[in-house]
Amino acid sequence: MTSVPWSTHAVELRSDSVIKRFRPEGRGKCEREWRALTLLAAHAPGLAPIPQSADLAAEEPVVVMSRLPGEPLRGESLSHRQLKALAAAASELHAAVPVDVLAEVPVRPGQQHQLIARIRSWAPQVRPRVSGAIGKAMDRGLEWLARSGMERVGRADVPMAFGPGDGNLANYLWDGSCVRVVDFEDSGLSDRPFELAEITEHVASWVGPPLDIDGFLDLFDLNPAERARLPECRRLLALVWLFLLSFDDPQYPRNPPGTAERQAVRLSRLLA
Repeated sequence: MTSVPWSTHAVELRSDSVIKRFRPEGRGKCEREWRALTLLAAHAPGLAPIPQSADLAAEEPVVVMSRLPGEPLRGESLSHRQLKALAAAASELHAAVPVDVLAEVPVRPGQQHQLIARIRSWAPQVRPRVSGAIGKAMDRGLEWLARSGMERVGRADVPMAFGPGDGNLANYLWDGSCVRVVDFEDSGLSDRPFELAEITEHVASWVGPPLDIDGFLDLFDLNPAERARLPECRRLLALVWLFLLSFDDPQYPRNPPGTAERQAVRLSRLLA
């Protein structure tokens, strides 16, 4: 049995189960985790952990689920077989929940309008204290955002999808034959372009062995509206990550030195 602390919850890993115990302020995360697990158990069995029990009303709400086999894809150089399995898992996840059921699921946290609001609040504080390539890329990103039109209501020709809410490849487990998915604390109603951008722009997809982004995205059959939206979502998520990485404390860095500078280059390429 292993206990792993996180900022909003503690995870207890048992031989055949996982217990996630949330702090009181993480109640919404707990509720989203349980909702996702029950929906996926009903509509995509085998893709995610099996929900076993929950106490959502407890002072420290808790969810108990089965423990999945496999190793996280983060930090791995993916073979073509693994890349296809990752895309297959993402595709199944996005399409798992029937449209009539999905329409009743709340929009996931951190969707584009919330991210835009965060950027607007961060910019006056962060921009004056960064310089060089990071500052220039941030300026270009803010200029793009101002003219992007992303604050408009979403388009009807971009279908709804179920979004896990976290593109970290650590949440995708490879068991030697297929990929399964864990961690649904920020899950909810979304769309495929946004969720794919969550994966491709997450720092986990490039700070180590890089994900073959073009090869990965080519495995999805997106409609024209989705294909038009995908680059916009990638730019937005890349801009968010540039801000997040600029917050890294040089005394206690969470990422390798130079990660923010590398992100500035990535964003600039997406904006070209």
